[in-house]
Amino acid sequence: MTPIFSNAAIGRSLLILLLCAGVFFFIDFLVPALAALIVCFSSWPLYQKLLAKCGGRSALAATIALCCIVLGLIIPLVFVFSYALQEIRTWVDWLVFTNQHGSPVPLWIKDLPWMGEWLTLQWQQFIGEPHELGKIISAISGQNLSGISRWVLQLGWNTLGLLLTLLFMLITLFFLYKDGEQVAKQLDIVGERVLPARWHSFSRVVPATVSSTVIGMTLIAIGEGIVLGIAYWIAGVPSAVAFGVLTAFMALVPGGAPTMFTLISLYLVGTGDMTAGVGLFLWGSIELFIVDKTLRPNLVGGPIKLPFLPTFFGLIGGVKTMGFVGLFVGPVLMALLVAI
Repeated sequence: MTPIFSNAAIGRSLLILLLCAGVFFFIDFLVPALAALIVCFSSWPLYQKLLAKCGGRSALAATIALCCIVLGLIIPLVFVFSYALQEIRTWVDWLVFTNQHGSPVPLWIKDLPWMGEWLTLQWQQFIGEPHELGKIISAISGQNLSGISRWVLQLGWNTLGLLLTLLFMLITLFFLYKDGEQVAKQLDIVGERVLPARWHSFSRVVPATVSSTVIGMTLIAIGEGIVLGIAYWIAGVPSAVAFGVLTAFMALVPGGAPTMFTLISLYLVGTGDMTAGVGLFLWGSIELFIVDKTLRPNLVGGPIKLPFLPTFFGLIGGVKTMGFVGLFVGPVLMALLVAI
């Protein structure tokens, strides 16, 4: 009697069920695992040189590479973010006080060209009266100001979860460095069975696209954050470090950096410092022109040059689904779709 299902079909079904079960149980670790993969792809050429200097001892090379990442990237970022959060805490305190007592319209808003009168009316309606600001924040974010204030005061508990995620990412990254070549060989065996005609070219596009996209976007964002942050400090902008960090994040999104320095320039013009406001706007425009015309086309994209619209959708969709890591995963997925 002929069986209804062949052994091969049963084996494939069991394999699919096993993969689905693995994804279900390890879905919470997806983001740190993807972050480790992104860092591994981006730094793999440097790691290969380090591995050669270590005489092929992968465990030693992976340990040194991990220490370099912690000392050269993670610790400096922790110091910068901690300082920026201290400045942001003063903003939250001001929001809580303003929500309780209201706040008069600042003179610099009244003096803004073209839209000063309209902004004055909006300020008087939504910020000048007590508890009106809290209603706006509740309508937009679903949280009240007291909840946001408690969140800032209890930031240590949230930081603990972030540190655990970071620890898992570093552990995953260590084994990716240590056993990366063996994993790549096994993936090549599976890929050649699934896509025998196209796997070789496709597997070479993936690391090149990930590496160039991540390195390019990160370097450009950090560079714009530092350059514009220094410009904010020279122009006398309060909380220059926090605005510099915010500008670096906004630089990952198309149009984010120019929006930031334009708003800050308008603030300087409204406060009466016309020279600093115009100078900051000109400096930001020149810096943005140089970056967009020279650095960004050469750094971002690698073998796949994405146009604006797929890049924008990749960024927004990635952030919505995966948070900060999605800023890098989204454009890479869009590039792979174009490659396919």
